[in-house]
Amino acid sequence: MADERFEPKIVAFLCNWCSYRAADLAGTARITYEPNVRMLRVMCSGRVDPQFVLKALSLGADGVMIAGCHPGECHYLEQNYKTMRRFAMLKHTLKALGVEDARVRLQWASAAEGTRLANAINEMVEQVRALGPLNWKDNWVEEEDIDAALDRLVEEHAEAMEVPA
Repeated sequence: MADERFEPKIVAFLCNWCSYRAADLAGTARITYEPNVRMLRVMCSGRVDPQFVLKALSLGADGVMIAGCHPGECHYLEQNYKTMRRFAMLKHTLKALGVEDARVRLQWASAAEGTRLANAINEMVEQVRALGPLNWKDNWVEEEDIDAALDRLVEEHAEAMEVPA
């Protein structure tokens, strides 16, 4: 009988300047981490709109990681503070939707912290594996368009997502 162990699908949005390079460092240093993570490079963690996370979960991801530069070390000045505010709002929204906290994670990792990022990935995979599949897509009530519902959700919380000038 084949091993029926659940293998989660995790989407990771990684900052180009720090976290993506930390993942590269982990790879070149042969630091092993779980292969369950699909990494997407973004220029800054501040560019990760909460709608990206909602979309990933609605399309079948079991978890989402956002990783960026340490606060105060952002190449785009203060965008990781924007990420922190958005992440707090996102966690609140996901909790209201019945999604467990461990399914989304905000991780800081500089370009020199390949081990730290690999450990965070392994830890998140184990946490999500213990939770089991999200199957969020199967839980939608198809009375309305999912994309329109997600767009409305973002519009309702637009003020929390904006960074004052």
